[in-house]
Amino acid sequence: METTGIILRVGATLFFTLMVVCVKFLSGTVPLGQIVFFRSAVALVPLVLFLKWTGDFPRALRTKRPFGHVFRCLLGCAALFASFASLEYLPLAHASIIGYLAPILAVILAQVVLGEHMTRARWGAVGLGFLGMLVLVLPQASAAELDRPYLIGAALALLMAVFTAGAKVQIRSLAQTENAGAIAFYFAATCSVAGLVTVFWGWVQPSPLALLWLCGAGLSGGGAHIMMTLALQHSEVSKLAPFEYLSLVFAVLADLILFQIIPQAAFYLSTALILAALWLNLREGRAAPAVKAA
Repeated sequence: METTGIILRVGATLFFTLMVVCVKFLSGTVPLGQIVFFRSAVALVPLVLFLKWTGDFPRALRTKRPFGHVFRCLLGCAALFASFASLEYLPLAHASIIGYLAPILAVILAQVVLGEHMTRARWGAVGLGFLGMLVLVLPQASAAELDRPYLIGAALALLMAVFTAGAKVQIRSLAQTENAGAIAFYFAATCSVAGLVTVFWGWVQPSPLALLWLCGAGLSGGGAHIMMTLALQHSEVSKLAPFEYLSLVFAVLADLILFQIIPQAAFYLSTALILAALWLNLREGRAAPAVKAA
């Protein structure tokens, strides 16, 4: 059972990377809102099929916390727009490593919103995480020629991390009473509507290849959500968490193979700092129950 959970978690990470690759190929050629719409609307197909297969559709969509879903969906939708917008300016690996700030920021929000205890180790993780981001971004800001596109991308990726952190905290609250499939369904439905509204600001007629990337983003995103849900049914969250870091490996490989981008020294130092922050955060999270039990 545990092996199945790990395989599914790795598969989810790979599918999320495929989704990001599809979006990267579309950046600059298809409007952002149109990309969000296709990614979300097409993802509803595998999500609904999955819920029907598990016998949870439409029963699981009933909720006693509609406003909780609305708040989570608005945060997640804002994060999705910012994430996809950042891919026009950043290599996949850089967008991924800045995105790793989300679980670190979620620790701070969890203290404020959920009243969770903030230890010195957790504050240390937050500090390391932001130091890692500065190591990545400052060389671009202090260069002889200011790399404005890169800084715009970094700002968007940081904004994505902030909104994702808020969404994670809200999901943690919703998961106590709501079906995981319903949370994913309402998110995809909300982003579909938000993306569709942008048709008034102009969409394009996608080429057959662009249409393939658009549908690929939706199917891979929906498939990733399904595998993530199934993985959590087979294994504990703490045992699956380390495999999330494979997204960085997949992103570096995609940059190298598909876009011929080789990471520079600052990227490796930034990665080490942010991964150290994540490890400290994970270690503290595992230790917390033992302290309470004592």
